[in-house]
Amino acid sequence: MKFTVNERCISCGLCVSICPEVFELEKDGIAYAKKQPDEGVLTAKAMEALEGCPVDAIEKHT
Repeated sequence: MKFTVNERCISCGLCVSICPEVFELEKDGIAYAKKQPDEGVLTAKAMEALEGCPVDAIEKHT
């Protein structure tokens, strides 16, 4: 499973606070997936970030 952040990101930082192992904010404040999680705990945390994103900016690809 691969996670990406699209152009709807509003730099709220929720994804980083939930799963800093996968998500990070760029210098301009826009989030990106710095690392793709292996199956398990990190995938569950990345999914929690996806579900919590207030603007649906995180996408999951299989």
